[in-house]
Amino acid sequence: MSKNFDVVVIGGGPGGYIAAIRAAQLGFNTACIDEWKNEKGGPAPGGTCTNVGCIPSKALLQSSEHYEHASHGFAEHGIEVKGLGLNLEKMLGRKNTVVKQNNDGILYLFKKNKVTFFHGRGSFTKGDANGYEIKVAGAAEESITAKHVIIATGSNARALPGVPFDEQLILSNTGALAITEVPKKLGVIGAGVIGLEMGSVWRRLGAEVTVLEALPAFLGAVDEQIAKEAQKLLTKQGLNVSLGVKIGEIKAGKKSVTVEYTDAKGDAQKGEFDKLIVSIGRTPNTIGLNAEGVGLKLDERGFIAVDGDCKTNLPNVWAVGDVVRGPMLAHKAEEEGVAVAERIAGQHGHVNFNTIPWVIYTSPEIAWVGKTEQQLKADGVQYKAGTFPFLANGRARALGDTSGMVKFLADAKTDEILGVHIVGPMASELISEAVVAMEFRASSEDIARICHAHPSLSEATKEAALAVDKRSLNF
Repeated sequence: MSKNFDVVVIGGGPGGYIAAIRAAQLGFNTACIDEWKNEKGGPAPGGTCTNVGCIPSKALLQSSEHYEHASHGFAEHGIEVKGLGLNLEKMLGRKNTVVKQNNDGILYLFKKNKVTFFHGRGSFTKGDANGYEIKVAGAAEESITAKHVIIATGSNARALPGVPFDEQLILSNTGALAITEVPKKLGVIGAGVIGLEMGSVWRRLGAEVTVLEALPAFLGAVDEQIAKEAQKLLTKQGLNVSLGVKIGEIKAGKKSVTVEYTDAKGDAQKGEFDKLIVSIGRTPNTIGLNAEGVGLKLDERGFIAVDGDCKTNLPNVWAVGDVVRGPMLAHKAEEEGVAVAERIAGQHGHVNFNTIPWVIYTSPEIAWVGKTEQQLKADGVQYKAGTFPFLANGRARALGDTSGMVKFLADAKTDEILGVHIVGPMASELISEAVVAMEFRASSEDIARICHAHPSLSEATKEAALAVDKRSLNF
């Protein structure tokens, strides 16, 4: 006998589990279906983000940063470390523990909010405006029905044509997080978020890392001034980045991978690596949904087609997160999940794509929100810019990390903040002030007039806002 629900969410990643919880809070009888498994075959909700993305990568970034501090940075603070060793098995074990804590936390939240959880793969069987029948293929096959369906099935790593992931030599983000021995030489194809973060982890632990990027500019989506500063700092650390390359043949041997490529000058090159991480983007995951069986429309790129409210072409079927248009960011998926649950309840859920923050968790961190300087120039917008270096920030000096800067871009006439860009310590935390300010349509003068604690890194934000009017006080 089929179980009936008001709302069924297919996918338990950031968009899915948050949508399910919000729907339950709004009084709907809600279920969430998710097929991720842990090592023992049990449920592991949280999607790519929790299992092989945001959470484990940050755990390894933190551990590897501690190791680098101990091997290179502590001496400056008068801390002498002798006999430093690396227990990679324990480091990976800690990462796995952090992941499991998040998995268990989501299962607890389901229980707390009375969300029914189904462990398996959800797919449409049939349906119309009156309701949808969904099959759950798990340990035991079940059939459930729902008035509303929210699809939050996420994305998969994109492989190079003809070069499948084996997760032993040719790695996606999944394999990059589970290398059991530090490679002597690591190749990374793609200088995006995943490539730079994973490259940074293994460089800190001792690998010689070469990053190959097809685009001619480093981090082309980032404000150009910030991107150049970040490239300079990461290169100084030892990350070898080659831009404008054209990848040729890739051959996997028994213990190494050979990559043939043409560099920016047009010269033929060959690199041999112990491991190769391929991070060239992600593709929407609609496998097994039976979209065609119910007439669910996909766009030309394979994403589920939705309108501005995340409605699909099917009545009462919605889609959020990586499987639809927009940035593939966990927090974007969460916001869409909440908004859809509220729209189902007749409320006015809202997602402002203009104030979604971006973060790259390298060291220094890179974070931004709003428009870049090159975008404003292309759009013909008159603007003012103000920058402030962490070199002139007292807290940064005390931390021993004065790399980078904060940059403000404001409308030349109204002074409304149009974009804020940061490269430097704790940029991921500092960017939140800019997001709040932009949500309230604040001016750079508003931030310049707000009292910031001293000494704090956030003072660099205030000083950059002051610099828009050319009146910074400490530089």
